[in-house]
Amino acid sequence: MISVPSNSTVLALDVHKFSITAAVLEPGSDSPVLDRLGTDEESVRRLVSRLGAGRSISACYEAGPTGYELARHLEGLGVHCDVVAPSLIPKASGDMVKTDRRDARRLAHLLRAGQLTAVNVPSPAEEAVRDLCRARTDMVIDRVRAQHRLDKFLLRHGRVYLEGSNWTARHEQWLAAQRFDEPALRATFGHYRGALSAREAELRAIEVELGDYYAREAFASGVARLSAYRGITELGALTIASEVCDWRRFPTAGAFMSFCGLVPSEHSSGQQTWRGGITHAGNWHLRTHLVESAWVYKGQPCIGVTLQRRQRGADPELIARSWRAQLHLSKKFRRLDEKKSNRKVVVTAIARELAGFCWAEMAA
Repeated sequence: MISVPSNSTVLALDVHKFSITAAVLEPGSDSPVLDRLGTDEESVRRLVSRLGAGRSISACYEAGPTGYELARHLEGLGVHCDVVAPSLIPKASGDMVKTDRRDARRLAHLLRAGQLTAVNVPSPAEEAVRDLCRARTDMVIDRVRAQHRLDKFLLRHGRVYLEGSNWTARHEQWLAAQRFDEPALRATFGHYRGALSAREAELRAIEVELGDYYAREAFASGVARLSAYRGITELGALTIASEVCDWRRFPTAGAFMSFCGLVPSEHSSGQQTWRGGITHAGNWHLRTHLVESAWVYKGQPCIGVTLQRRQRGADPELIARSWRAQLHLSKKFRRLDEKKSNRKVVVTAIARELAGFCWAEMAA
């Protein structure tokens, strides 16, 4: 929870693309003064100057699509600013009215009462690498869409590949051998293949750019330590490290699992206990990478050539921790797989525990 000094002026901001609604709550006052301003730096600077230079000001606004630039700008003006987790803002169940002014006023009162939870504000360098990792994820999604469009086009015209898995070298040879009599179909096939080739080229290019950051100072330690664990590649380790940034903000492994949205939902009251699927709350990018990494533990514990390369030069104690984690997760995967009919449930449970191992490794 965010703690605000009693003599501090509270500045709560409801931020949108073109406007900011500000609620100023002076010390000793229970009625915020509301103002509306633009989102440009000069408007924010004028607001801070009106509040008075040298005064203790505590500001906040909800995390959202506007990012962290406003928080950095306020910090540059000498104003401490917290970015608040929207999903953790207390709200009365009967409050069905929502306006910018009401939101700003409520934020001001909650900030003074210490009932808001801040999110981590990454440095500009950390945020830049995080955005590059997310851009790669978007390109992977675009490539899958291009593959589906091509596959469905071929299916509509009775062209089905029956000799193995799609998108392999043999499948590519089969695609190159396809011929259509109608000029329009030939053009359509060429456009679909061209779009897929472009997506693949873009993906290769961005992965090369991301490779330059594996050994950068801000990420080298995290990439080296996380990639020593089976299933977590250097690219996956970079993505996880850039999404988390500050591991010590999670006091326990359970808190990090919850941040990843991998803990079961629960609604229990009195004598009734109900637990459902995972919450899917928190960071989607972290959850996706952890679930993808968890699939490798369905096999027997081993240290393959790729993992040996990633562990080369690592601390022996780190390698030992990685091996213990692999033994535990592989054993648990097999045990759960025997009991559960849905393997996705098993993979999710393994991903949750893998998140705990990652937290223990990085928060130590």
